[in-house]
Amino acid sequence: MRFVLALVAALLVSGSVFAVQPDEVLKDPALEKRAREISSGLRCLVCQNQSIDDSDAQLAKDLRLLVRERLAAGDTDGQVRDFLVQRYGEFVLLKPTFGTHTLLLWLTPALVLVLGGIGAYAAMRRRPRLAPALDAEEQKALDDLLKRDRNA
Repeated sequence: MRFVLALVAALLVSGSVFAVQPDEVLKDPALEKRAREISSGLRCLVCQNQSIDDSDAQLAKDLRLLVRERLAAGDTDGQVRDFLVQRYGEFVLLKPTFGTHTLLLWLTPALVLVLGGIGAYAAMRRRPRLAPALDAEEQKALDDLLKRDRNA
């Protein structure tokens, strides 16, 4: 039982561990917080499904350092993101921007839901209607049998 509790505790704690090394952390807590917020929205180009804040890849470390350098130089959060997008393309953003070039990406889920609803509606309309299972005479015979069973 203790082993299970220790395993659960380790799993819960490991979810909040970041790959940011102590030598990367800025001395100014406000700048460090901004760096973490920006880093959490940037994709590691090696891992691709992790933010650079969570990745141990060398490129992710270089990007984290670059973000911190730009912030220390006085760039705004938007300027840092724009710089990285200009250098690496929009793929570096974990959440792509909404624009005409990403319209299909953003509208595809809604389009799939609408088309699925139309398909389900069409399938329901084409389904043959079932005739009543019993006619009046058969229903009366069934009712008589049920009454007889209840009285028995």
